[in-house]
Amino acid sequence: MPSVTIRPVRNRRELKRFVKVPFHLHRERPQWVAPLIFERMEFLNPKKNPWFEHGEAELIVAECDGEAVGRISAHIDHRWDSYQGGSDAMFGFFETANDPEVAAALLVAATEWARDKGRSRILGPMDFTTNDEIGILIEGYERRPMILEPWHPPHYRELIEAEGFEKAMDVQMWELQFGDLKEGERFDPSIHAAAEKALHDEGIAIRNMRKREMADEVRRFMDVYNEAWGDNWGFVPITDAEVEFQAKNLKQVIDEEWAFMAEKDGEVVGAALTLPDINQVLAKLNGRLLPFGWLRFLLGKGKIDQLRVFALGVKHEYRHSGVAAGLYLKHLETAAAPGTIEGGEMGWILESNGPMNRAMEGMGGTVVKKYRLYEKALGE
Repeated sequence: MPSVTIRPVRNRRELKRFVKVPFHLHRERPQWVAPLIFERMEFLNPKKNPWFEHGEAELIVAECDGEAVGRISAHIDHRWDSYQGGSDAMFGFFETANDPEVAAALLVAATEWARDKGRSRILGPMDFTTNDEIGILIEGYERRPMILEPWHPPHYRELIEAEGFEKAMDVQMWELQFGDLKEGERFDPSIHAAAEKALHDEGIAIRNMRKREMADEVRRFMDVYNEAWGDNWGFVPITDAEVEFQAKNLKQVIDEEWAFMAEKDGEVVGAALTLPDINQVLAKLNGRLLPFGWLRFLLGKGKIDQLRVFALGVKHEYRHSGVAAGLYLKHLETAAAPGTIEGGEMGWILESNGPMNRAMEGMGGTVVKKYRLYEKALGE
């Protein structure tokens, strides 16, 4: 391959080129699902995405003979500094041709940017935070990604590790087949017992989210989210502005039947946000809703038969009251109703999160994908 040139993104045309890099790299791969181009453009636009209120980023494209062959971001999240400490930078949106020179050029550009900013370590990939798409796929290459999951070929791992990056943390996706979740078969009876305790002895009520109040509902969910995940590795609380931004993006996706709130005396104490796997539809759109993508999207939504349990959490005070088990049981009851949903995946779950991983085992789950986050110390 000819020598690699590194070009930072400086205008909208270059930003669109950055967004479309994986379209060129992966278009022949059946597992890869094209994201919606306009959504990615908004996400990366400092005037639209409120992450840029507390973060700064350099977007970089690698090219050979004028052709884009890779991309990367280097970024700093000042809220990470506040909540996680240290002097870290991150990299994200990593895509590369299967060429060590391209990967090296991208990773060196990101680390040099971070070093010039006075950072002592670089972590990633995070697009832009652990609340977004994270990690490099290291297991499950044969499977298509679900909603808000990335997909990468095996050489990404090899190329990153060749540049001296080491494992920081793995996150897991667990597969659950709802038809198998029956007491006495694969669903651990102790989960039923804990759920019954929560619902009857503790006075916990579980309801569906109300789509007509979606902005408020997402805010209630995020109150739980920020507390429940607060002790997790790499977690940074999401801001109110980011909540509003996410609520707008999710409104067209959320199915009220699969989004749950657990309440006690009117207070939301737990929540589960489970999303239809719209990647089953997006796989046919090649990143565009126009001219006929909207019609395909609307017609295809009714044929979705998989879900992703995107987030499930309980406030600290109620962690031992069976609320999580009640939310698991609510998923089982909803799946038992007539419909087309067959199963799905739950995650990300940190490899270090013993309680959640044990719960997935108790529900008969199987780890089907793993993603790895990497780190590298930055010397003088």
